[in-house]
Amino acid sequence: MGRHFEVRAAAMAATAKAKSAIYMRASKEIYAAAKSGIPDPESNLALRSAIEKYRKTCPKDVIDRAIEKAKGGDATAYIEGRYEFFGPGGSYIVVDTLSDNVNRALVTVRTIVTRKGGKMGSVLYNFQMLGLIDVKATNRDEIEENLILGDVDVQSVEQNDEYVEVTVSPSDFEKAKDVLKEMGITEFETAEVTFVPNDYVDLDEESLGKFKDMLSALDEAEDVQAVYHNVSNI
Repeated sequence: MGRHFEVRAAAMAATAKAKSAIYMRASKEIYAAAKSGIPDPESNLALRSAIEKYRKTCPKDVIDRAIEKAKGGDATAYIEGRYEFFGPGGSYIVVDTLSDNVNRALVTVRTIVTRKGGKMGSVLYNFQMLGLIDVKATNRDEIEENLILGDVDVQSVEQNDEYVEVTVSPSDFEKAKDVLKEMGITEFETAEVTFVPNDYVDLDEESLGKFKDMLSALDEAEDVQAVYHNVSNI
């Protein structure tokens, strides 16, 4: 698959503690999406997208409990945050948080990054937001043709072994999924709108060690929802 997939796949290796953190992220994001409208994925696009995002990594009961919590009128309010950093070895890092305490979220993230040699700074311009869809298929040309005929703003379609990775503009993300479903593709290995770096960097051994430690700490942080970076040799 493409570089996007390689970097994301490397980040999927998780400790038991990090796995628990993934469940927490899923629960918060699905709860927030359910609270943003009707708590029914059939009529709430944000909720449907959140469920699809975590369907592969979370048990069904985690998803169901989050929706039921929203239906029950729970008053917890989660606030989104986004923080940008220059990381070890000239890397760029963007951290999204979802927290009921924004001050705690900022302090936690800033402390983790700065302890590994990073500092806050504007780096988001080095990323672009794209819709990414990975499917188990070998008919790359047919997929690309159908997406184009479906008037989807396709950025790239790459084949690697038994997988096809599709990148589209964020506004056409749902349209792309609908086109693929019409083709009979109903299972997505990955389906998310995310930040992708314009350029990648390889870190030396010392910087890479710091970077990996930093990612592990961020993965386990209660308020961290997503981490984007431009390191290719992770």
